[in-house]
Amino acid sequence: MVSFGKQLPPADGKSSKHSVGLRLNLFFFGTFFIFCIIIVRLAGLQFTEGALLTEEEIKRDTKFVPLAAMRGIIFAAGGEQIAYSTPVESLYLTLNKEYTAKTTDKVTGETSLTEKAKNKSNDLAARLVAEFEKYGSADAPKLTQQDVLDLLDLDFKKYLGYVPRRIKAGLTSEEIAYFMEHKDEYPGITIVEESVRHYDKDTVAVQTVGFGKPFKSTEDIAMYKNIRSAMKDNSSPGLMYKTEEYVGFDGLEMQYQRELRGENGYQVISVTPQNMAEKVEQTVPPVKGNNIWMTINKNVQMKTEQAILDQIKWLHTNAVQGETHPDALTGYAVAMEVETGNIVAMASMPDYDSNVWTKDSLPTSVWNKIMNNHLNGTITSNSSGRSGHDFSSLVFLGSTIKPLSVLIGLNEGFFNTSSTYPDVGITYFGKDDKSSVRNSSGHVYGKLYPADAIKQSSNVFMVDMVGKQLYKKYLGDKGVEVWDEYMKKFGLGVSTQSGLPGESPGQINYTDFKAAGSSQAALVYASFGQQGSYTTLQLAQYATTLANEGVRIKPQLVSKITDAQGKVVKEFKKEVLNSVTFDKSFWREIKQGMSSKVSAFDDFPYDFARKTGTSEKTDRKNINRDNGVFIAFAPRENPKLAVAVVIPEGGFGSNSAAPVARKIFDAYDWEYGLDGVPKKNIPPVADPVQEQ
Repeated sequence: MVSFGKQLPPADGKSSKHSVGLRLNLFFFGTFFIFCIIIVRLAGLQFTEGALLTEEEIKRDTKFVPLAAMRGIIFAAGGEQIAYSTPVESLYLTLNKEYTAKTTDKVTGETSLTEKAKNKSNDLAARLVAEFEKYGSADAPKLTQQDVLDLLDLDFKKYLGYVPRRIKAGLTSEEIAYFMEHKDEYPGITIVEESVRHYDKDTVAVQTVGFGKPFKSTEDIAMYKNIRSAMKDNSSPGLMYKTEEYVGFDGLEMQYQRELRGENGYQVISVTPQNMAEKVEQTVPPVKGNNIWMTINKNVQMKTEQAILDQIKWLHTNAVQGETHPDALTGYAVAMEVETGNIVAMASMPDYDSNVWTKDSLPTSVWNKIMNNHLNGTITSNSSGRSGHDFSSLVFLGSTIKPLSVLIGLNEGFFNTSSTYPDVGITYFGKDDKSSVRNSSGHVYGKLYPADAIKQSSNVFMVDMVGKQLYKKYLGDKGVEVWDEYMKKFGLGVSTQSGLPGESPGQINYTDFKAAGSSQAALVYASFGQQGSYTTLQLAQYATTLANEGVRIKPQLVSKITDAQGKVVKEFKKEVLNSVTFDKSFWREIKQGMSSKVSAFDDFPYDFARKTGTSEKTDRKNINRDNGVFIAFAPRENPKLAVAVVIPEGGFGSNSAAPVARKIFDAYDWEYGLDGVPKKNIPPVADPVQEQ
């Protein structure tokens, strides 16, 4: 049996006090430990995970709004500004609930602005119009109250709620001062620095330089479709474009859009659940675009353009071969350096003032004037100008193909440099030899060496010794394929690789056997230049390839890219696209043959290689019209410059196109020197002092 006795009290109070103290110490130690853990965790949140959490918070409640960068400059070779931007101040307004509050009709369920919001918006528009009238420029377009309301886009038909609306660009200093001083009276208003694009009033190579349009006008352009796709997830602020942002639409402006644009900045704006802006959380400034330095020399370009216009005018009033040529309304020329591939002139005439694209709108009357000449006729036939009978800039080569025809014949072994051919002025082909080809003007040249055939421009030599021989050697259709391979190696029928938007590879007619009549007929007509239509740039590259003895190089339109501080970002050098190897004697033969008499060069101080061409094309009434074509390079040995000129409906190339080429060579000689010595640097010879 266990018994429990009464517990005795402790002898003194020491043990009780010790127990209580221990408990208190444990409590305070535990509290301190927990507090330390909290402090460490808070520090981790603040310094380690804070940025990430902040970013996640921003992603949930904010939107990116782009800030356009200042577009880079396009310089001519001599440093002249051909396309440039100047800063302007624009007034933007970001909507808030006061202007966009909606009410829902209980019967129809339709939503509309509340009366209070309407009154607020109307009052804002009226006040803005009044201030614009008071402080704005007298020359600026006048905005009405309805214009401002349309720009505000209160129904969100054009923009989301948080996107700032541009109300007016090009503010005067008085307008800027007023709105900055009265900013509190206009909630949501900001003044943003933007830029306006300008083009040289001298209209320098305008189709090559190109033009721009607002980003909102580029929906159908593949390059900008890709940008729009990237913008949809709103996760790449640097790719964000403003709807009014000026972007390249053609020419170098489009080709170098990425470099010229620079890097857009952006604002991070917090938004409400209704997608309305609350405040700007962060601003990242834009980075100015890079500058493009063209290879085009302004002085050579201007003289080229004027030479074409002068020649067209001359053809209207001066008889050539017994007739004037009033339907010669357009002309095209390209000058390409043989050693570098640099394009020093690229003219598509008539041209126009590309500043029309920088206006707020393009009137129909203006568009009607430029619709046929705003694109680059040296690289495309699409709306690049029209002659009197609606001929485009792409014409048959005519006799300018003959140096290559002879090269093909030599390389294929159809004849050699010492072979002779009895030219009787006519030759026959086809079934039972029922079809025929004659020399121009019925000329009979008699005994011809290959070089003579080029110099005299014998059609029948090319037909008998090249076209018909290809057909015979390769048993028909295969001969066309062989011809096509040669053409492409010299840049005819393929892109020049200039990179310019919209460049045409030309029109290869000789593969259309049905139109020609047969594969033999296609080769016959191709051999003397009446099959295959090519751009003027292709002709210049072809002439350069002849000058380089088979080395085809890329046309260079830009020599370098520099940043806003002038530092070189990228340089462009000679680029070989392909080459063909022929016997040296073949090259000597064709260069010797490129010696036909051209009166425009009678006093030309250099020996040079040239070939005139007159290609025929039928108009809508099936009447043959002559197109003037001319290619040349100078000097003949160690050539510096190759030139191609095309004058649709200009008649014989020697009379229409060649005079333009002469002026181009003279302009280049003055600026650079065909012998390496710029003539502009040579002081004039002083007149001898006469004895008194």
